[in-house]
Amino acid sequence: MTRLLIVDDELKIREVVKEYSVLNGYEIDEASDGMEALEMVRQNDYDCIILDVMMPRLDGFSACKQIKAIKNVPVLMLSARQEEYDKLFGFELGVDDYVVKPFSPKELMARIKVIVERQKKHSALGSKLIIKGLEIDFDGRSVSVDGKKANLTPKEIELLFYMAKNKNIALSREKLLEEVWKNDYFGEDRTVDTHIKMLRHNLGAYRDHIVTVRGMGYKFEA
Repeated sequence: MTRLLIVDDELKIREVVKEYSVLNGYEIDEASDGMEALEMVRQNDYDCIILDVMMPRLDGFSACKQIKAIKNVPVLMLSARQEEYDKLFGFELGVDDYVVKPFSPKELMARIKVIVERQKKHSALGSKLIIKGLEIDFDGRSVSVDGKKANLTPKEIELLFYMAKNKNIALSREKLLEEVWKNDYFGEDRTVDTHIKMLRHNLGAYRDHIVTVRGMGYKFEA
């Protein structure tokens, strides 16, 4: 059974999410703050975490960063804060989606379903991709080049992971923005080019696995 963790200091929010989650066949655990959530993540495995931003003891952004360091688990951020900066900061931390309060419970469930199904699809592909001295560890969220850990930013990791999981498929800049930066990114698609340039630099001798598709975008060849 799909297992979710809802982290919110508002009891009513947790009750609503739990009610709809049960109706959708999900099992759910609850935490009232970030510190409690960290302890639960250490003890249990979850298919998705619904994480509020504004909480006592440990805020959602800080909790997300620490959770991602413990386990590679999808996170949906839930917040009353709708500023673009907050959304972009969340995605830089590796958040899979960002929902603003007040929200539609049905829409929230639809978004959770997409995240869970995508995670299961990725898990089915295997936890590692190894090409000679290039090792991409999806579960460990790390990349090694000739035995040394590559110093990649969270967004570079997300970009490489998405391309590697869709290896040998030509991906447009728009598709990469949609899947890696999500629909909340409001900017030029040239940001993809900038990140590809940095990614190639960090991959060193294996940079040529990222191929430019003229007039379209890029693909990861393996």
